[in-house]
Amino acid sequence: MAGLAFIGVAHIHTRGFMSRVGEHPDVTVVSMFDDDAHYTEKALEWAPEAVVAASVDAALAVPGVDAIVVCTQTLKHKDVIAQVVATGQPIFIEKPIGFAADDALEIADLVEATGNIFQTGYFMRGIGELRKIKSLVDAGAFGQITRVRASNCHRGALGGWFDGDMRWMADPKQSGVGGFGDLGTHMLDILIWMFGDVERVTGRIGLGTARYEGCDETGEAILVFKNGVVATLAAGWDDITDPQTYMVSGTQLHASVVQGKLRLTTLDGPYEGELEEGCESAPAGFDAFLAVCTGGDADLVGVREAAYRNSVMQAVYESAANSTWILL
Repeated sequence: MAGLAFIGVAHIHTRGFMSRVGEHPDVTVVSMFDDDAHYTEKALEWAPEAVVAASVDAALAVPGVDAIVVCTQTLKHKDVIAQVVATGQPIFIEKPIGFAADDALEIADLVEATGNIFQTGYFMRGIGELRKIKSLVDAGAFGQITRVRASNCHRGALGGWFDGDMRWMADPKQSGVGGFGDLGTHMLDILIWMFGDVERVTGRIGLGTARYEGCDETGEAILVFKNGVVATLAAGWDDITDPQTYMVSGTQLHASVVQGKLRLTTLDGPYEGELEEGCESAPAGFDAFLAVCTGGDADLVGVREAAYRNSVMQAVYESAANSTWILL
């Protein structure tokens, strides 16, 4: 049995994480702390068995805590991590791990110095269709890759998802980013996971409907990777639908994920084989963290990897602000 301490419960994904814990027979939420009592009151609806502590230290001191989940406002991540790394326990930090690139790198230094098991919320690495495309990329099946498209968009601003308790997520002074960074970091992770380090970036980021003052809601980026691959990344909160989420085109093979289904086309036409083969999903994000905390095996995201994604995303924002390319 693994017991979790939630340090901060303000993030929109807290409810989903606690629901996953409730479905896992070997995990429980032992304690929680948030400096805003309103958030803990809501979180108790999802984890009524948890002890509500008066401080970070008190939450960590509750008997039965084996691992730590950080779901504070992004602005608070660095201070919280500085408090919790000394436990030596596994730590999950909701993405992005740092408020800015420098914060993320400092967090990486802290975690690596103490050797804590680390994970963040890049759940898309577990999607079977994306795992299949990665295996094809690794095998060189595309020939020369000529075009890559990634998209992660929803209707959050159109639906007012951040009007109430989650308003901080649409306040870059607390979240560090707006809609483009919030959703784009997931597909940015997939792009770097598949194609490696980035050489340079440029982008266009906008307010969209301007529902949230001073907060971007949508954007597009171009990324040039050190291996020569060029990719575009779309992300934001202003899309009614997002049917094609990923596409890799090459001289020998074309792959796309449309409505959650993988489509492959060769020089001879649409692939007629069993596409399900090799499309098995795997634990990722929070599920991978739970698996490792209960003695299972799962691939985790390295803390230095996570910090690097912060750096690339910050470069996209800087490029958009200055209408230029940024070298990394």
